[in-house]
Amino acid sequence: ERSRRGRALSRCRCLGARSGLTPQGLQVSGRVHCKASGTEFTARRANQPTASSVVRGRQWELLCGPGKVPSSSRGTRTMPPTKDVVKIAIQMMGAIPQLIELNQTKPLAAVVKEVCDVWNLGNAEHYALQYVDGQQTYITESNRAEIKNGSILRLTTSPDQEAERLHSGIRSNNLDVKADSLKKLAHLSRDITFAQEFISRNGLKQLFLIVEEGNDIGEILAHTLKAFMELMEHDFVSWETLSPAFIKKIVRYVNTSGMDASVQQLSLSILENMVPSSRLLFELVKHEVTLDRLLTHLQVTNQQLQLKAMALLIALLLNANDAERREMMGYLGERNIRQFINKNIIHASEPMGDEMAHYLYVLQSITLNLLERRMRTPMDPFSQEQRELLQSLRHSAFESENEPSAGTFSAERRRSVCVKEFRKLGFQNYSNPAQDLHCAPPGLLALDNMVYFSRYCPSAYSRFVLENSSRDDKHECPFARSSIQLTLALCEILHVGEPCSETAQAFYLMFFGQDHFFQELFCICIQLQNKTWKEMRATQEDFDKVLQVVREQITRTLSLKPTSLELFKTRVNALNYSEILRLRQTERMHQEETLAVPVLELRERLKPELLELIRQQRLLRLCEGTLFRKISSRRRQDKLWYCRLSPNHKVLHYGDVEQGVQSPPIESLPEKIPVADIKELLVGRECPHMKEKVSGKHNKDVLDLAFSISYDVEEYYLNFIAPTRYEFCLWTDGLSVLLGREMTSERTQSELDILLSMELKLRLLDLENISIPDAPPPVPKPPSNLNFCYDFSPLEQ
Repeated sequence: ERSRRGRALSRCRCLGARSGLTPQGLQVSGRVHCKASGTEFTARRANQPTASSVVRGRQWELLCGPGKVPSSSRGTRTMPPTKDVVKIAIQMMGAIPQLIELNQTKPLAAVVKEVCDVWNLGNAEHYALQYVDGQQTYITESNRAEIKNGSILRLTTSPDQEAERLHSGIRSNNLDVKADSLKKLAHLSRDITFAQEFISRNGLKQLFLIVEEGNDIGEILAHTLKAFMELMEHDFVSWETLSPAFIKKIVRYVNTSGMDASVQQLSLSILENMVPSSRLLFELVKHEVTLDRLLTHLQVTNQQLQLKAMALLIALLLNANDAERREMMGYLGERNIRQFINKNIIHASEPMGDEMAHYLYVLQSITLNLLERRMRTPMDPFSQEQRELLQSLRHSAFESENEPSAGTFSAERRRSVCVKEFRKLGFQNYSNPAQDLHCAPPGLLALDNMVYFSRYCPSAYSRFVLENSSRDDKHECPFARSSIQLTLALCEILHVGEPCSETAQAFYLMFFGQDHFFQELFCICIQLQNKTWKEMRATQEDFDKVLQVVREQITRTLSLKPTSLELFKTRVNALNYSEILRLRQTERMHQEETLAVPVLELRERLKPELLELIRQQRLLRLCEGTLFRKISSRRRQDKLWYCRLSPNHKVLHYGDVEQGVQSPPIESLPEKIPVADIKELLVGRECPHMKEKVSGKHNKDVLDLAFSISYDVEEYYLNFIAPTRYEFCLWTDGLSVLLGREMTSERTQSELDILLSMELKLRLLDLENISIPDAPPPVPKPPSNLNFCYDFSPLEQ
C-alpha cells in the first residue's frame, strides 16, 4: 500500500509539472486531481521557506491532502493553521526525511514516538530531537516553543544515553575511542540538557583525573580542557570546588614554555574564570602566574594566546584592591608594558579584534583611574611636602628675580614678594594660594600637573607666566586658575574616576605610545589655552568662554583618533578659534534643521520660483538701462553711451549721450538691435575689444568688466565695459535670460541663497522647537474593518 501511494504521488508531481504548476509558472493557488490515487492536491507558493522547501532546496511545495480536502465540490479555501501547529522536517542518518506538522500541545515524548514508529525504531525513550543548525540544541519541553515553521530537526540519541556513552568512552584505554569521546563531549557540553546529564554522572571527576594524572597531552588534553570549560559555563558547579592538584596542573601548563598553544589558551581561560570567583583563588593565581609570564605571552604572534593572556591580566587588575593594583601597575610600567602592546598588538601584522580592543580600553581606564586618589585629595596647607611643591612653581618662574640677598629681607618684605609672585602666577587667593587647590576635584592633581609642566617644559612655563605678567591685568591669562580648571576638564573628558564600561572599545592609540600620558597631554593643552586666549583677545570676564572653546578643541581633536601626542598637538593647534566658530556655525545650521532632509527637499522646491524672481529683476534692470563709457585705443574715457532694453523685451536700444545725462528716454537712442538677432554673449578675454595685447593695471581691471554680444547674420559686435562688477553681473545675467540660458554670475548665487534662507525661515516659523525627522512617519495600517461610523437609522428619529 505504501509503495502504491508513493508511485501515485510521483505521478501527481509529474501531472503538476505538465499542468504548468511549476515554480516558474505557479502564481496563484490552484487544484490538481490525480486519477491514479484519487487524491486532490493544493498547489501554492510558500510565503516563507518551509520544511519541505528547505529539504528539496526550493521554495515551492505540493501539499498532499488525503482526507484533508475531499475531491467533492466543497470549495478550494482551506482553514489557516493554528498557532500551536508548526511544519517542520525531521532527518535521520540513512533515512528519508519526514515532513510533519508538530502540534505543540502534544507531549514531546509522544511526538518522538510517532517519528520513531515511521522509521520502525524501538525504544523511543532513547531518542530525542535536536536542531540541525547552530549549536544543535536538544529539544525539550521548556524550549520547544522556540521551534518555528520551516525548522529542520534531527532524531538522535537522547541526552542521558549520550552522556552515559561518552562517560564510558572517556574512561576507555583505547586512545582513539577516548579522543573521539572527548571531542564529542566538548561539542555537546554547550547544551545545558546534556551538561546536566553528564555532570549528574560525576563526569567532571573523570575530567579532573585526566588532567591530574598528566599522562595525556596534546589533542586529548585540549579536548578535556575544552569540555571542562563548556561544562563550567553553565554554573552548575562552583569554581571553588576545584582541587589543588588540578589548579597546579593548569598553572603549570601556563608557565611551561613550548607547551601546545591550544592547551595554554584554555588554561589561561580557566584561570581567568577562577580569579573573580573567590579571594582565595585570586591570590593563588596572582602568586603562581607572574606578571613577567603574562608579558611573555603578550609577545607571541598567536593572537588567541595574546588575547587570553590579556584577559587574565585584566581579570587580576580588576579584582585587586587599590594597593595591589597600584603595585601591579607600577611593576608593569617598569617593564614597559606599553611597548609590548604597541609592538605586538597595536602594530601587529593582523588587525585587532573587538575583544582585544575592549581589554585595551579597560587597561587605559585602570591606568587613568590611578589618578583618582590625587584628584579627590584637597591640598593640606600644613603639609611640608605640598608647600614645597607650591613654592617650586614660584622659584621656577621668577628665579632671576629672587636676589641672593633675599635672606636679609624682613619677614614682611619676603611675604610681600611671595604674594606678588603668586598673583603673577594667576592664583586667585594669592595671599594664600593653597585655598585655590582646596577644591577636589581636581585637588592635588592640578598641583602635580603644574609642577610637571614647570619641570619638564621649563621654557614654555616661563614664557607663559612672564608673557602674561607683562600684560594688562584685565587681559592676562592666569596660569594657576587655567591649570586648575583645565585639569578638571581633562578628568571629565578622559573619564578619570569613572567605572569601566563592560562593552566599550574606545581607547586612544596615543595612550600606549607615551609615558605619563595625562601630564604630557596637560602640557600641550595649557599652552593651547594661552594661544586661544590671545586669539579671542579675552579678558578676565571671558575666562569661562575661553575654557569652553579649549574643551571643544580637545574633544574634537580626540574624536579624530590621533595616533601620537605629536599628531594631537599638530591637529589641536590647527583647530584655532576661527575654525571653531566656522564649525559651530555649520552645526548650528544642522541643529536649526536647515540642512535636514525634508528642509533640503523644500529648498529644492522653492529654488525654481526664486530663480524666476531673480530673472524678472534682471530684465527690469535692463529695461532701466545703464550708462557706459567708451574706451578708445588712446584710453580716453570721455565719451558716454547708454543702453537699455525695451519694455516688451524684444529690442536693445543704445546711443551716445552727453555728459550729465542719467536716464535718457528710449526714443532718444537711435541704434537698435533685435533680441532675436543676438547670437552669443562673450565675457573677458573672449571679447573682441579685449583680444588686443595690452598691458598695465588699467587693462587688467577692465578685463573683469568687459562683455560683448554678437548679432546679425554677419556677426557684428556690441562691446561693453561695465562701470562696476555689480552692473557686469546684472547685464550678463539679463542677457543670458534673453538668450534662454542659465544665470551664472556670483551675484545670482548670493541672492538666491539670501532669498532661500529668508523663505525657509518664514515657512518654518510654525515649526519652531519641533524636531523635523529625516524620513516621513510611517503610514499606519488600515483598520481591520470600517464599521466604526455611526449608522443613524430612521427608527431613532
